[in-house]
Amino acid sequence: MKSYLKHYIDGAWVDSIGGAPRAVISPSTEEPCSEISIGTVADVDAAVAAARRAFKTFSQTSVEERVALMGRIGDEYKKRIADFGESMAMEMGAPVSFASTAQAFSGVAHLSIAARALKDFNFVEMIGTTHVVHEPMGVIGMITPWNWPLNQIMLKVAPSLAAGNTMVLKPSEECPGCAVILAEVMHAAGVPAGVFNLVQGDGPTTGNAISCHADIDMVSFTGSTRAGILIAKAAADTVKRVHTELGGKAANVVLPGADFATVLPPTLQGVVANSGQSCIAPTRILVHKDREAEAVGFTKAYMEAVPVGDPMTPGAHIGPVVNKAQFEKIQGLIQSAIDDGAVLETGGTGRPADMNRGYYVRPTVFSGVTPDMRIAQEEVFGPVATIMRYSDIDEAVEIANDTPFGLSMTISGDPAEAALLAPRMRAGIVTINSWGPDANAPFGGYKQSGNGRENGVFGLREFMEVKSVIGAPA
Repeated sequence: MKSYLKHYIDGAWVDSIGGAPRAVISPSTEEPCSEISIGTVADVDAAVAAARRAFKTFSQTSVEERVALMGRIGDEYKKRIADFGESMAMEMGAPVSFASTAQAFSGVAHLSIAARALKDFNFVEMIGTTHVVHEPMGVIGMITPWNWPLNQIMLKVAPSLAAGNTMVLKPSEECPGCAVILAEVMHAAGVPAGVFNLVQGDGPTTGNAISCHADIDMVSFTGSTRAGILIAKAAADTVKRVHTELGGKAANVVLPGADFATVLPPTLQGVVANSGQSCIAPTRILVHKDREAEAVGFTKAYMEAVPVGDPMTPGAHIGPVVNKAQFEKIQGLIQSAIDDGAVLETGGTGRPADMNRGYYVRPTVFSGVTPDMRIAQEEVFGPVATIMRYSDIDEAVEIANDTPFGLSMTISGDPAEAALLAPRMRAGIVTINSWGPDANAPFGGYKQSGNGRENGVFGLREFMEVKSVIGAPA
């Protein structure tokens, strides 16, 4: 079992100040695979104090210095790809082949994109005779999830570094190992002491201490809407900036004339990738009533061909979901759909037939799903597709938008026809015949999917303050 009982604060690995140990359970074996210390208020205080001290000098570094630093981080990061992949496969169940490619390399991409945005960024604009200046925000508190752990960490760390901020990161307690490796990367790259601080822990103790801390200028959170609301409330007393990317419930509006063999496979891949644990997974498949049976047959065949297996074994299979709580939630939602009268086409409750342990979910398809069912409204976060019928495009749009979330939508079919429909979708991201985001374009949602944007220049702006200087010489 790997032990990560120390925090990384002010450029050194230090013991927790009173934190209790917590085991991390492997979702494939249901046995402990690593351990952390739950960071205390005192641990957070120490990390924030280090970040506040470091901000005085790091905020004054030049663009060229920060670009060079990010390049060194990228070089060190690439040396640890295999370590990142193994850690994520063990702790959160992403198959090692997937964890070492899509999961791990996303961090390199975000570093590169943030560095490019920094080089091109216009820090001073003239509005009439006023200088409008973009400056570092200060100390950033970062709270990140387990589903795409490195992706979400680097979506915050990279622009924060680029902007000249310092930071305190609390990664998910379900997948802490990759953050430890990242801290080692930052140290090897020569990141100045106090610029990057890592405090392991949970939400109620460590996350709350970050959210309400008076010396943190901004908290950036990715995770559930429920937790995002709690963080916003905790941050309110200090009136700090709150930046959130929360839940999703993406619809895939399949246009009446779509060629299923062409447009469905790349979008169904989004339902099962990462075992369905993606906030932009297009799980609500909306099809015209005249083609419902055809869509059911196609989707059922696709999902029945998805292999499920051990995440520590290389291959193109999917692994387990992250923990027992998620497994039980998904089982409950599958059962609720059966109880509500949806038609179970394949999959269902329980593990795959050849699995006797681990939090493995059977790839599942329901038809006959209506908008009032729980499974049509709640984020499943598992490899579960629901097929819903519509009579015309107006009804399809109404069903697609009928959710508290607004992170992502997919439209499948003729691209020109889909582009005309995109403005009617109440979501921050609309994909056509695909499901993945563009790492250079803004990522974030409408409604209860959050209030921030990440990626590229949009992400860089989110981590900066804007100042008007009036009366300075032109």
